Amino acid sequence: MARQGFFNSVISGIRERYEQSLLEEIKGDPLPKHIAVIMDGNRRFAKELKISADQGHFLGKEKLEEFLDWCMDVGIKIVTVYAFSTENFKRDSAEIKFLMELYANSFNDLVKDERVRKNRIRVRLIGRKDLLPESVREAARNAEEFTKNFDNYLLNIAIGYGGREEILDAIRNISKDALKGKIKPESIDEKVIQKYLYTGEIDDPDLVIRTSGEERISNFLLWQSAYSELYFTDIYWPEITRLDLLKAIRDYQKRKRRFGT
Repeated sequence: MARQGFFNSVISGIRERYEQSLLEEIKGDPLPKHIAVIMDGNRRFAKELKISADQGHFLGKEKLEEFLDWCMDVGIKIVTVYAFSTENFKRDSAEIKFLMELYANSFNDLVKDERVRKNRIRVRLIGRKDLLPESVREAARNAEEFTKNFDNYLLNIAIGYGGREEILDAIRNISKDALKGKIKPESIDEKVIQKYLYTGEIDDPDLVIRTSGEERISNFLLWQSAYSELYFTDIYWPEITRLDLLKAIRDYQKRKRRFGT
């Protein structure tokens, strides 16, 4: 037992030194301003641990809080997370009910979280809000109102979100405004479309991270991620560590972004 403890201590020390070295390297190069995350694998993680899916989702929620702290420590200004897609409404009704209660409670907790006030984190809900229970919409409205003037960091939480639906909604709203004479058809360009997206006129994500080993973007930020760098990792979302985030950022920094040129 003593020998095992010694080896664990050595491994932990090596890991900490490597993490610190990686952090210093990262801060020496341009950082991604906006990171988007497909938080995948809560249920599979729960299954491997032989715990309930609800417990897996709760652990995923706690991991997000850690992840946001790591992002702020590094200097990432915008984080957009994919929490619940429009397709997820096809899941078991009991699971959906649990998740919606979890989201409502999480928005309510944000208003009371001293870290939000101290770090001036603006919080936004993006997606088809009309599909969500009133408890989630009300809690989100309160969080958005409470943080609307905060300007150090931005957290977008995608719930009831679908990339195709977002583009369709943008087209519909542009069409309505064109019919009202508020916008001329010939003036519609990429900037106009971006303005009508759920995310609005913020910078597109520089880096999209997906956990769980799946290598697709699953209808997430289809317009905004046109030139994002994609990073896939085999670990489940509740397993992600600060070192995993640093590795993803370092991988991003080593790539040459050409934006189609």
